Formats: sequence, C-alpha cells, structure tokens
Amino acid sequence: MALRYMKNEAQGNSLQATALVHEVYLRLVGVNNVEWQARAQFFAIVAQMMRRILVDAARLRGSRRQGGIPIKVNLDQSALLSPAPDRALLALDEALTAFSKLAPRQAKVVELRYFGGLTDEEIVSALNISPRTARRDWQFAKAWLLRELSPAIAKPSGTEA
Repeated sequence: MALRYMKNEAQGNSLQATALVHEVYLRLVGVNNVEWQARAQFFAIVAQMMRRILVDAARLRGSRRQGGIPIKVNLDQSALLSPAPDRALLALDEALTAFSKLAPRQAKVVELRYFGGLTDEEIVSALNISPRTARRDWQFAKAWLLRELSPAIAKPSGTEA
C-alpha cells in the first residue's frame, strides 16, 4: 500500500515508503484489543493512518518553514520529511474532510485509493460494492475534488483570491 502511494512522490525516496509502513505498524501495535471484523476494516484503518501520518508530516514541514518551534523527530519520521507538495496534500486533506460529510462512501473510495493505494478490485472487495459503483464513486469524487482543489492549489498560501 505504501509503495503504491509513494510511487507518485519524488524519485529516489524509497525509504519514505518504509518509514510510512513502520509508522503505521507502530500505531497498529499500539491499538490494543482490536478484533478485525473484516478485511475492509483493516484497510480502511491503515489508509486513514497513512493519511494522518502524511498530513502531519506536511504540517510539520510547513511549521518549520515558517519558523515554528523545532520539534523532536524520530528517525522514521525524518524520512517522511521530503520536499513533497505540502500545500497540495494539506488542501486535499481539507477538501476530503469536507467531502466525507457530503458523500462518505465516495470519500472512503478516495482515501482507500489515494492514501491506501488500493486497486479498483481491492476497493470493491473492501467496501463490498460493485465495480461499476466503485468507478462511479471515483469519477464523482475526482470531479468534486478537482473543482474544490483547483483554486486552493493555484493560489500561494497567505494570499487572498
């Protein structure tokens, strides 16, 4: 899952996927007494954890660039601190949060596909939906997110439209 997500990141950052997997593993190990009800629950939780880790890393980089207080970072987290498009990731997270209130299943498709790296077939299985529904959900979500994100990504942070 991590490798599929990280393929879109800068080349030569193979440690990033490893660090992301390590961080997710550490968080999963910290969750006590969880009885996975289904494969879908596991994938949904892992995708959500990956999203949170990546968004937190982007926020950390942003606070450092703006002269924020230095934060102690462990070795695995430091591998995540690459020059990725932080503004785009943070805008996506914000838009996806808003979208999940309007269309929760479609937002879950985006989360599983983008952050979890699942294929169409895996999403169909994880959410117990038809392939056609998965495709329609993805198309709808892409259109909605593109409309929402186009202005957010186009303008530099700290400027007004």
